[in-house]
Amino acid sequence: MGLSARNRGSIKVASNGSNQGLNKSRASAPEAAANPPLFHLDQATLAYGQQTALASVSLSIRAGEKVALVGPSGAGKTSLLNVLYQQQREQIAWCPQHYGLVDILSVYHNIYMGQLERHSAVYNIWNLLLPIARHQQAIGQLASELGLEHKLHHSIDQLSGGQQQRVSIGRALYRNKATFLGDEPVASLDPIQGEAILAKLIERHPTVVIALHNRHMALSVFDRIIGIKGGRVVLDRPVNAISHAELDQLYAQ
Repeated sequence: MGLSARNRGSIKVASNGSNQGLNKSRASAPEAAANPPLFHLDQATLAYGQQTALASVSLSIRAGEKVALVGPSGAGKTSLLNVLYQQQREQIAWCPQHYGLVDILSVYHNIYMGQLERHSAVYNIWNLLLPIARHQQAIGQLASELGLEHKLHHSIDQLSGGQQQRVSIGRALYRNKATFLGDEPVASLDPIQGEAILAKLIERHPTVVIALHNRHMALSVFDRIIGIKGGRVVLDRPVNAISHAELDQLYAQ
């Protein structure tokens, strides 16, 4: 999703006011000065034509935070992630909800795309035709960690949905960035596998912002939860100040 084209929405940011009635997780003044926000929105509104995706959203996310975005389908989580991505896109390991993989290429080549922009066109074509040893070794290790070691040379169209999701995660990991943004990156995995991969993502990225529906994972893996409903932030607290019941209420009609 974009922010400027006519059919892709427009964003407006006001400099005054804040979300009303919100119990926010805020840093103290000395902490804020020492650790300025990686992401910041102040009364941001995002619309696609006549449809409002985000309404007066104010938040800050600092380096080192592990944030879960929760809320019902269509609440605005994907829109919020896309806005955050646009703020720091060169510094982010990005795992979108729709994987964006190339079906006819192998698992190896799709994971390699995480570093495509770092090399020249000639280098990338060479690696396409004759995989380079150092990338083979690094990607092979990563594929093994994701349970894809036996699929490394299979094309994407031969994989299951869960396997494709792991390839998308592998591509993001291969970017080797400090910040990970993911839109339901473990939705197609079973709970045990999903928790293991979330733990890996958190271990490898100092800052993590992930949208997900699994409330147990949100409460057990992350340290801050932002709840979104109807395009608005309605909950923003440390995990230890949120109950299962409050998250359940977020999903209530």
